[in-house]
Amino acid sequence: MNKRFTLEHEIISEMCLFAEVDQSNLENPHLCNLIGSQFRRKRDDIGVCANCVCWLVKQTCLYCCVWNHQLGRMEIRPLLMCFALCVVYATSKPTEKKERVHHEAPLSSREHDDAKGFDYDHEAFLGQEEAKSFDDLTPEESKHRLGVIVDKIDGDHDGFVTEAELKAWIKKAQKKYIYENVDRQWKDFDVNNDGMIAWDEYKNVTYGTYLDDPEPDDGYNYQQMMARDERRFKMADQNGDHIANKEEFTAFLHPEEYDHMKNIVVLETMEDIDKNGDGFIDLNEYIGDMYNHEEEMEEPDWVATEREQFSEFRDKNKDGKMDQEETMDWILPSDYDHAEAEAKHLVYESDSNKDGKLSKEEIVDKYDLFVGSQATDFGEALVRHDEF
Repeated sequence: MNKRFTLEHEIISEMCLFAEVDQSNLENPHLCNLIGSQFRRKRDDIGVCANCVCWLVKQTCLYCCVWNHQLGRMEIRPLLMCFALCVVYATSKPTEKKERVHHEAPLSSREHDDAKGFDYDHEAFLGQEEAKSFDDLTPEESKHRLGVIVDKIDGDHDGFVTEAELKAWIKKAQKKYIYENVDRQWKDFDVNNDGMIAWDEYKNVTYGTYLDDPEPDDGYNYQQMMARDERRFKMADQNGDHIANKEEFTAFLHPEEYDHMKNIVVLETMEDIDKNGDGFIDLNEYIGDMYNHEEEMEEPDWVATEREQFSEFRDKNKDGKMDQEETMDWILPSDYDHAEAEAKHLVYESDSNKDGKLSKEEIVDKYDLFVGSQATDFGEALVRHDEF
């Protein structure tokens, strides 16, 4: 999830609390992202002015209808809440740089130094919140819970945990917040409660209000937007049955987190930036996506830096524009794989017989490395005290 969307969602959540609105209708990241992108797009089209705020107020009414679609009513408090959000977008500085690059987040904010403790490994293996839950357990309780986790990691049930299985587990633990988000909104789209979400279910919940008006007067083609969503849904639907299970729906909502969805992320990004429709991103389109220039304002230094980045690094074949491959290298860089490095580290430290894989016994014997407990937490506190 990129920083821009996180900010959008935080603003919406805070305003929900203020307006005493049920957030369950607002926790669809795809809808929030759609709303935010259209607000910014309109702002870029007509500039920051009174007309923009007026248009946003008008759009707010439509989006409130979507958010309250299942409730079947229009409320004043969400309207006021959304209006405040409109003002935030309309008055934001045009010098703010839009971030398109998806970087993999670090596994932990802790320093990775086993000589000082295993806090980094605990958070990498379990996720930050889950790691805290082990700090109050006795060693025996920690070992028992770790043994249960090992059984889950062993995907092929052969009695061993491989480096690949450990890497997959770490990645899943780090994406726990994504899965929790999908769980919260699942019931909103699984209308028939069959444990699956069909494309028709998602379409009707998301676009039902708009489809009643084939020619909306707000300047947007919702049929086109729906077609774009359907294309992404089909990409996430790996078995092609037009029905998404939990993992497929997660890939639909968070495509940047899945390798098989990378092409759709690139395609959608190029469609957003490619204003002349030639299938490429030239320098003006690249800069124009990041920076909304106003004549009376001096161009910030970072814009000049981005021009150099485009010429020297983005446009690899020096033809003056970026194609799909070059765009993928830009927005989905091949970062250092933290999960793979941590999996290698855990195997190296725990593989007592050096056969390249871990038995449950080997992992539990090194429980202090994987999960910790009251004892290890106290021990690490003593180490920190001695250093102090």
